[in-house]
Parts: sequence; C-alpha cells; structure tokens
Amino acid sequence: MEEKEHLFRILIQIAEAFTAMFPKNFEVVLHDLSEPQQSIRHISGNVTGRKVGGPVTDLVLKALHKEGRGCRDRHNYKTTSRDGRTLKSTTLFIRDRAGEVMAAFCINFDTTDYCNAVHALELFTSTVSGFNGQEKVETFSGSITETIETLFQQAEAKVGKQSATMSMEERIETVRELEANGVFKIKGGIDQVALLMGVSKYTVYNYLKRMQAEKDMERF
Repeated sequence: MEEKEHLFRILIQIAEAFTAMFPKNFEVVLHDLSEPQQSIRHISGNVTGRKVGGPVTDLVLKALHKEGRGCRDRHNYKTTSRDGRTLKSTTLFIRDRAGEVMAAFCINFDTTDYCNAVHALELFTSTVSGFNGQEKVETFSGSITETIETLFQQAEAKVGKQSATMSMEERIETVRELEANGVFKIKGGIDQVALLMGVSKYTVYNYLKRMQAEKDMERF
C-alpha cells in the first residue's frame, strides 16, 4: 500500500474516534489537497452540511497559496456556518515524508447551543457598572470589521440567543439594535451583518424596510 493511502486510512480512523467520543455538534473533515475542486475525502459527523467530493475551503486554499510548504496549523479559531451557527475550528496540514503538504485534517465544533446557554446564564451573573448602566463601555478594535462584529455580538447578547436559533422577530430585533448603533451607516455594514447572521443581504434589507414601515405607521 502506498504511503498516501496508508496515511489516509490512519487519519480516517482518528476522525471516526473523535466523532464517536463527541457524537453531537462535532465534525472532522479530511481533505486530499491533490484535488482541490473535490478535495473532501472523508467526513465524520455533520456540522457544516458538506459531503464527500466537496471542494477545499477558502482558508486552506489561501494558506497553500501564501505559505506553500510552510503552511502552519491553525488552532481553535472562530468560523461561521452558512446558516449562521458559530463554530470553533482547527486545521492541521498533513505532510508526506518529503515535507510536502498532502492533506488537511479539519475539526469543527458547533458552539451555538453552548453560547445560547451562556447568554441565558448572564441574566443571573451580570452586574450594572460603567456608563449608562452598560457593563462593557468600549472595545478597541483593530478594524471596522471587528467593530461591527463586536456590536453584532452585543446585539445577540441583548436578545439572548445566537442568530442561527432566533425567530424572525428576534432577528429583526437584532437588526433594530444594530441600526440604532449606526452599523448600517458603515460601508459594507449590511453585507457583514448578513454574513454574521447567516442570511442574504436582501433579507437584511427587508428587515430594515419593515422597520421603516413600522416607524412610518407610528407617525399616523
């Protein structure tokens, strides 16, 4: 048996062991990087909804292009699924004996239910301090993208759920909070909120239109 196939069998065995131990909200994906357009060789668990034969991710593709043989592993970083669920992910780049990157071993853990539980418990642990009764006064972001993400997280916390588990009315309430904080005056704000919420930008536009219609009705 050639080295690559032997290694893949071992990695698949490890993947199955992970998901057997953590059967819920856990996924391991094995990519064969010799075929980026259909790189997914094996999936254990189901978090991202992908299938065997699916393509390589943008993160892996960028890493291969920019770092080549020097691809570094990524541990415990935040990602968002297509339906807006929050994940913790790890990507390991697997090399052959010659040091060439041949595979990616990716772990995805859906933390949405746990984050919702944290939001629920904050009711019992939060205190009033700082400015105008707000516990957190300011976050020093490195980019406007981080600023929008921080405001989005604060809006989620106010509703008490992550967007993937919100009803439509709760999502509208989240958008209302973001609009009140000036997020949609920022260029690209609607696009980023749509991505964080796991909906299309047209859905966010519709929420904003509905909110404006409600304001117009209140004037009469």
